[in-house]
Amino acid sequence: MSGYDDGAFQAAYDQVTAKWPAGREAVRVPTPFGTAYVNVCGPRDAPPLLLLPGGGGATSASWYAQAAELARVRRVYAVDLAGAAGRTEASGMRTAADLDDWLDAVLAGLGIERADVGGHSYGGWVALRLALRAPARVRRLFLLDPTQCFAGYEAAYLLRALPMLVRPTPRRVRAFLRWETGGAALDPDWLRLQEAAAGFPAGRPVTGPRPSPEALRELRAPVLLLVAANSRTHDAHTLAARAGETVRELGTIVLPDVSHHALPPAAPFGTGRRLTGFLGG
Repeated sequence: MSGYDDGAFQAAYDQVTAKWPAGREAVRVPTPFGTAYVNVCGPRDAPPLLLLPGGGGATSASWYAQAAELARVRRVYAVDLAGAAGRTEASGMRTAADLDDWLDAVLAGLGIERADVGGHSYGGWVALRLALRAPARVRRLFLLDPTQCFAGYEAAYLLRALPMLVRPTPRRVRAFLRWETGGAALDPDWLRLQEAAAGFPAGRPVTGPRPSPEALRELRAPVLLLVAANSRTHDAHTLAARAGETVRELGTIVLPDVSHHALPPAAPFGTGRRLTGFLGG
């Protein structure tokens, strides 16, 4: 556990969710694997938008920088992922099929039959998987510097991440984020949450292979791909090129001066407007 302090984590989580728009609600949804935790905001009669964060210490709270803009035109549902830090309780998930069942149960519990979907990093892989296996459920899809969707990890990134993954501590999380973001100024509340998540007692997130080019060519939902120009997670040019070769209805935006792990909070000014424009609201 590397000295994980749940009180510190919960306090840091609350500090970040306090940045969400007024009226944010916390909703708990039962699933076959445990109770999912969802941050919700926006007009109750607006079309639904499902947001999936990255893995590790990202949590759904990290969408605060875009939540206000998106909530003008959508009912936003940001879910803490199973197998990652957050307030979702889940156990017994071992396969991608289990992950599918978990997400289906979350959507059913929220009363969502069809939605716009957005995901960052690992959450992008989960979102893309939903769009591929259940195309009727995804109206539009945006992917914020997704991992394992179109390109693999850079070897240097994996080497740098290894100490943090083997023995997570706040100091190692801080050092890794400083390296990946190039020393960029980060929201101290958000950074405190990342550090507090070190050693979070969650099961390992379910992972799987990248979708095949053949599967990607069958993708029906329009896709907006937002690529972090300074990402050290993968090569930004390779990511954009491979998506362009396979996804039929694709728009690509390169986000300047931002890295993978600085997202979504440090997305460039105007990103929220671009997302609402893509969603059509």
